Amino acid sequence: MGRAMVALDAGGARLAGDRQHLGRNLAILLSLLLIAAAVASLGHGASGVPGLRVLADWLAGREIGATDRVVLFQIRLPRVATGVLVGASLAVSGAVMQGLFRNPLADPGLLGVSAGAGLGAIAAIVLGGLLPPAIAAWAGWHLVPLAAFGGGWVAMIVLYAISTRQGRTSIATMLLAGIALAAMVGALSGLIVYHATDDQMRDLTFWGLGSLAGASWAKLSAAAPLILLALAVSPFLARGLNGLALGEATALHVGIRVQRVKTVAILTAAGATGASVAISGGIGFVGIVVPHLLRLIAGPDHRWLLINSGLLGASVLIAADMVSRTVIAPAELPIGIVTAMIGGPFFMWVLLSNRRLLDA
Repeated sequence: MGRAMVALDAGGARLAGDRQHLGRNLAILLSLLLIAAAVASLGHGASGVPGLRVLADWLAGREIGATDRVVLFQIRLPRVATGVLVGASLAVSGAVMQGLFRNPLADPGLLGVSAGAGLGAIAAIVLGGLLPPAIAAWAGWHLVPLAAFGGGWVAMIVLYAISTRQGRTSIATMLLAGIALAAMVGALSGLIVYHATDDQMRDLTFWGLGSLAGASWAKLSAAAPLILLALAVSPFLARGLNGLALGEATALHVGIRVQRVKTVAILTAAGATGASVAISGGIGFVGIVVPHLLRLIAGPDHRWLLINSGLLGASVLIAADMVSRTVIAPAELPIGIVTAMIGGPFFMWVLLSNRRLLDA
């Protein structure tokens, strides 16, 4: 403990067993992987348009057809950009939550944001027809994303108020309250779903499993500022999260403002998750598995874990989206099914291969 405290204070969040060199090399590798995934996603799709050739023609100043232009710049490019931001935000939020709760099973859903966002989306889909025509016309296709975002933030505010007392936030209380809140929100969502029509049930099912099919520059411009802000803030949490790994008392002794770290971490994860769920629906697996996998590979140092989680999360979601829109083209699988079918067995293999490390 004494050595760890000295290392933390002198090295700026340097923990025992630091793997900084491995983390840096992994960041370079994951950056190349992300570029490759983005290029592959731009080049392939259900329409059969050769995206890379069209992009090369456009960069060279050659004339390209109207259809090719629409497919590349209005469908695939915003879809890839959305996948990058959503994948990165979910993975980084998961890494922040796991560091905050000091639990590798933690994910953004523990804050109640996903459950609250789901309730907002369900209410908008099922009860949206009851809104006054003027409000419905004003909201348009923004209704479901706005309702999902609002529901997620309301859930987070309620949870934060419950777990904070006399200026201190109890992580244990937040964890238990989050479970209870998710159960209550799930029950309320079920009551609303009970009154849904067949068409609404189909929309609810597709939204709940997640998809990037509705990606557009308009939706991306609405969610991107909050996601980018959260991603920009997250690296500044690294020292605090490293300190919390030693316990709150130890973190306080080495000069970390624990309450501020908790507050910023919660707001960061909630903001990124709420904005992501609002534009993509519920996408599981990424937030819990990506940071946990990287911990097994390169250790728990958040200076590199947060960065690498963003890079790998973006790559995973882009690859999953490419599979979802091509495997049964021209139809499309919900992306949540793809992430579970591919990622679940892979993660199980990783766990079985590292049982000695996990049991140590």
